[in-house]
Amino acid sequence: MPISQKARLHGRIHPIINQPKDSFMQYIQNFFAESKWIIDNLDLAAMEKMVSQIAEVRERGGRLFFIGVGGGAGHCSHAVNDFRKIAGIESYTPTDNVSELTARINDDGWDTAFVNWLKGSRLNDKDGIFVFSVGGGDLEHNISTNIVNSLIHAKEVGSKIWGVVGRKGGYTAKVADACVIIPSQQPGTVTPQTEAFQAVVWHMIVSHPMLQKNEMKWESADLSSK
Repeated sequence: MPISQKARLHGRIHPIINQPKDSFMQYIQNFFAESKWIIDNLDLAAMEKMVSQIAEVRERGGRLFFIGVGGGAGHCSHAVNDFRKIAGIESYTPTDNVSELTARINDDGWDTAFVNWLKGSRLNDKDGIFVFSVGGGDLEHNISTNIVNSLIHAKEVGSKIWGVVGRKGGYTAKVADACVIIPSQQPGTVTPQTEAFQAVVWHMIVSHPMLQKNEMKWESADLSSK
């Protein structure tokens, strides 16, 4: 059965179904036009500050703890791999250990799952926390309170805080030592643009000459004879 007929059977017409094909291309054009605009408006000085401070954490034998939920959790796992392998920095994220994470959520609650994990990891003033979040956390509106509680603890023990966040930056932007806020023009694409550029920003950071210690596979492979 065609999708339009299915929609009618349920007493509604999905707005996408009746859109002219030209509007689909317009969406694509608008999305990437905004992407270009975002690149031109990123805070490069904040990135430079992050690179310098992360290098200092490595120099003093500190660790990196990556915090995020949803798409941000996926970034955390990927970043842990790259910062360990490429930059030679001891790195972790609570979302990599599903057994401990779900046990803490079940026993203690979602709001404290991250911060209790950080306490168990003995987060201290040599370490740094790196946040990937669309909103940055907001206690007043009960959004990403697990991230906020983690940052409150980080401030108490004196660890560095960095973030790549969207919207207005939330709590992360208020307390971070350096924070990149992904700017936006279209309210309907805040999440995809923020999460896309989070990956761009931290890949730039981990491959920065000040941080990169080990060659990456495809950059070091000699394919000239193949």
